[in-house]
Amino acid sequence: MKLRELVNGLDYEVLQGNLDVEVRDIKNDSRIVEAGDLFFCITGAVSDGHKYAKDVSDKGAGVLIVEKPVEVNNNVCVIKVQDTRYAMGVISSRFYGEPSKKLTVIGITGTKGKTTTTYMIREMLMAAGHKTGLIGTIEIIDGVKTIPAKNTTPESMALHKYLKNMVDNGLDSVVMEVSSQGLMLDRVAGVDFDYGIFSNLSQDHIGPNEHKTFEEYRDWKAKLFGMCKVSIINTDDKYSDIMIKNSTGRVVTFGKNSECDYAYSNCNLYTLDGVLGIKYHLSGKITDEITVDMPGEFSVHNSLSAIAVADLMQVPFEDIKKILTTIKVRGRVEMIPISDEFTLMIDYAHNAMAMESLYSALKVYNPKRLVSLFGCGGDRSKERRFTMGEVSGRMADFTIITSDNPRSEDPLMICQDIVTGIKPTNGAYIEIPDRKEAIRYAIMNAQSGDVIVLAGKGHEDYQEINGVKHHMDERDLIKEVLEEEDVTKICGYNNRYFA
Repeated sequence: MKLRELVNGLDYEVLQGNLDVEVRDIKNDSRIVEAGDLFFCITGAVSDGHKYAKDVSDKGAGVLIVEKPVEVNNNVCVIKVQDTRYAMGVISSRFYGEPSKKLTVIGITGTKGKTTTTYMIREMLMAAGHKTGLIGTIEIIDGVKTIPAKNTTPESMALHKYLKNMVDNGLDSVVMEVSSQGLMLDRVAGVDFDYGIFSNLSQDHIGPNEHKTFEEYRDWKAKLFGMCKVSIINTDDKYSDIMIKNSTGRVVTFGKNSECDYAYSNCNLYTLDGVLGIKYHLSGKITDEITVDMPGEFSVHNSLSAIAVADLMQVPFEDIKKILTTIKVRGRVEMIPISDEFTLMIDYAHNAMAMESLYSALKVYNPKRLVSLFGCGGDRSKERRFTMGEVSGRMADFTIITSDNPRSEDPLMICQDIVTGIKPTNGAYIEIPDRKEAIRYAIMNAQSGDVIVLAGKGHEDYQEINGVKHHMDERDLIKEVLEEEDVTKICGYNNRYFA
């Protein structure tokens, strides 16, 4: 493709060379540049791609996209732009044939609920016959392959390649998580969003390597709604007005306000055979009774946003209702039904805020005991261990302290840091560093009415020890425990998961 086509519409300056050069491929990694490639000089937090300009020109790169002048061979075309990250998104989209314009693209942003909602929407669309891809925290599904995700929102060059693969694989739509980092770093530049969903906003990702202030975090989230044709907004969140103000397309609302396009009322919690869920009355564009087999009021908001986009895409309502009673999202309040008398679930809650939010939602169900099983990662801030210990000690009736990803640290020392956080709360606890044995203890000592949460690992299927990732899936550990124990001794045993 000619360079002239790739940069059309961008604000740029030609520092040397001409626009009629043919671009063979696009790269942002200097180690893999080949003759005829276009190379983006990205100014990153760790390294500045401009330092490799001479190196890639010597390798035969035909074009450099830069933010400042560089010294390279005379036969290289150098294009100066204000922001190479933004330019990378726009150029990548064009290089891969603007794939997002050939798909219905649904983007979801917010602090909590993005992953669960993406799967809800995908299942609803698939039930209606749409061939739908997914890009998110857990994985990328392109219609042929499932690829483990490295970032919630991939870098723009990779993102547009994934979208091209989806088009090539016959998909007609994609639902994706859009992180604040993805918006700030222009990872979604060049994406043509049809729908943007705002779930909620709370303190998160604030720090030296992420966002300096909450206000900055909020404002980057709001950017999505200036990029989409339809904004679907949770009006129950106190920052919804800012999202609506930033919307440049049609606004669709959901929430408890009866004037919302999709309004809810009369929420009722239920517990049935160890499964926790919620029911509510839906009104507005659709009037009906809704059942969601996931716990907590956050499940109402997640389901409402999914209902809204599915309805706007003309998914039959019976398909929508069915998905809400059967949806299971790996590692997100994922219930493992092995008993009719107690609830066992896996959740990715891996920091104090996520843990407190989850446990607050579960305690509303008035469990006999809320049992919290978790560990913390090694080679990470000790503060997280203290705060998670404090939340678990304060909110759970019993805590089982175990191992997560110890990395290069001694698991026993990590457990001791968690104990430091628990002790001031006077919460009851036990230390069982081996995670399988901790799970065994939780199951074999479960009581009728308990809610047991295996927190922190979620969708992960490994444990990292001294730089090596060992396979460890909590679902496998549960199955192994059931195979090794006399299941007649398990309270209310009725295995509907591994049958």
